[in-house]
Amino acid sequence: MSQIQPGCRRLTPSWGRPAEDAGAGWAVVDVETSGFRPGQARIVSIAALALGDDGNVEHSLYSLLNPGVDPGPTHVHGLTAEMLDGQPTFADIVDHLVELLDGRTLVAHNVGFDYSFLAAEAELVNRQLPTDTVMCTVELARRLDLGTENLRLETLAAHWGVDQMKPHDALDDALVLAQILKPVLVRARERKVWLPVHPVTRRTWPNGLVTHDELRPLKAVASRLPCAYLNPGRFIAGRPLVQGMRVALSAEVKRTHEELIERILHAGLAYTDIVDVETSLVVCNESRPEQGKGFHAAELGVPLLADEDLLRLLDGVVGGTGIEEFTDTTLAGDQYALF
Repeated sequence: MSQIQPGCRRLTPSWGRPAEDAGAGWAVVDVETSGFRPGQARIVSIAALALGDDGNVEHSLYSLLNPGVDPGPTHVHGLTAEMLDGQPTFADIVDHLVELLDGRTLVAHNVGFDYSFLAAEAELVNRQLPTDTVMCTVELARRLDLGTENLRLETLAAHWGVDQMKPHDALDDALVLAQILKPVLVRARERKVWLPVHPVTRRTWPNGLVTHDELRPLKAVASRLPCAYLNPGRFIAGRPLVQGMRVALSAEVKRTHEELIERILHAGLAYTDIVDVETSLVVCNESRPEQGKGFHAAELGVPLLADEDLLRLLDGVVGGTGIEEFTDTTLAGDQYALF
């Protein structure tokens, strides 16, 4: 566990969390669709499994859906218009789905795809998903460095000895993913890997409509997230990290950039995707990099730090100077006219 230094305030971790921390459970979801564009293409089958934090299935939802449009790539999902005729619509099952998702982290293999389709379907029937966090098992598997040829679901199933009976069948894919999730979570705890649990947001418009914001990778937005602390300057070897330090990442690291950024932000540091004179340090596992951000840092005299050394130092970050919002305290009666 992280050691909080006196005077150091930890920020609420909204991006990522330690694998050993307890959660509120998971909702493993898989959808098959008539195409690739949410809102235009529709869901033709859905499976959702409510899991406890230990990975055991507690209840489930599975249904073919009548999309009201051509079912699309039948050669992929195996569903024809005749098979979907007379099946429930998304509006028919949305109440059950909302109940299952409520309070749980939505999990999918390439979660951006499944979440975007669920959000689009919900908006079409004027409903909102009660989902506040999602987790992508592709990103989680990448962090575990399993040594597999790729991170496709069938490859991970074979790696963990899970039988996959019907690829691209929503129920079978969800069951396979649920079975994979249990050993994956155990491995993540053993290796002290953070889980890529990311927030999702919704907005309510003046007309009462609710829309779901696009799910974007943390790296795409992290450099624009405000830091609550002033930049204390460059990191000095032998001294602790200080909240507010600006940290850049080179390509030469072992951990994934997403995990490192989660840890950086959680500690109260700032992530930057550029290297300049204001950069406090660059994470790079090569001592003499010959290209990229590491090389640029060396030219500017910005210190380099290996990713495992960074993670070790993140356990002892000291408090920074908070950025106070400027307030004009001059009383109205004390103001002077200049002309």
